[in-house]
Amino acid sequence: MNDPSLPRQAVLIVNARSRKGRKLFRRASRGLKAAGVDLIRSHAVRDPAKLKVHVCEAVAEGAPMVIVGGGDGSLSSSVDHLVGHDTVFALLPLGTANSFARTLGIPLDLDGAIQVIATGKRRRIDLGMIDDDYYANCATLGIAPLIAETVPHGLKRVLGRPGYLAWALYQMTRFKPFRLTIGEGATAETLDALEVRIANGTYHGGSELVDSASVDSGEIVVQVVTGRARAWLAWSWLASILRLDARRGTLREFHGREIRIATDRPMPVSIDGELLAKTPFTARIARAVIEVAVPA
Repeated sequence: MNDPSLPRQAVLIVNARSRKGRKLFRRASRGLKAAGVDLIRSHAVRDPAKLKVHVCEAVAEGAPMVIVGGGDGSLSSSVDHLVGHDTVFALLPLGTANSFARTLGIPLDLDGAIQVIATGKRRRIDLGMIDDDYYANCATLGIAPLIAETVPHGLKRVLGRPGYLAWALYQMTRFKPFRLTIGEGATAETLDALEVRIANGTYHGGSELVDSASVDSGEIVVQVVTGRARAWLAWSWLASILRLDARRGTLREFHGREIRIATDRPMPVSIDGELLAKTPFTARIARAVIEVAVPA
């Protein structure tokens, strides 16, 4: 596909259980039509399990573009079904952190995101993989999966990102460091770890944490916050959020097309906010496998 312009026809699928989805579905439909996007069909999905079904149907029927509205988990669960197809993937960031949208430079307000879909261009990007599961932005080991396992139902929906961050600080008091092994055989390296980010994009938790990652670099970046003191992890977060040079002293990074990752005990893996795997696993990059709508 040499033409960088975006299709003018699309199927709209919105996760109506996301924090903003229920309110914004009708507004998104009206806004897209007003911007000149012909909606073949529109779905407000209350059961997140059905979101993937609608994406699969739209791709199978040859929809030129699929627009998915929701949080990072909804977006990440959709990308698997576009691999190997010409359908363009567009997104409306309706979640809490919206890390994938930030990585792609998509405005976080609905009107701005609609303008990208109406006036933007297509860009071919990589996807990350945990074993055979594609994902959009970032998978993590450490505190993030612990938060996802324990966060009270409805906390993010009611309090949004501040509530989520407050719960993260509480869980920090319960968190234990772990031993991490990167690679296999003679070249394997084992180190003390507090958090691991397996990044295809620069953002995690709504903050720019993995500067060296890019959605079209052709490599996966494994960023490790090293050490054993919980306070060191908090300092690493703060230094990264404030863009301090000192953050680099808290991290190790490993780059490659395929990296084996193991821990001293089986640990859950959060893939774009959803608990979908456990260690050990192989992290991979899938090079230039889907086209997405981005700002012109």
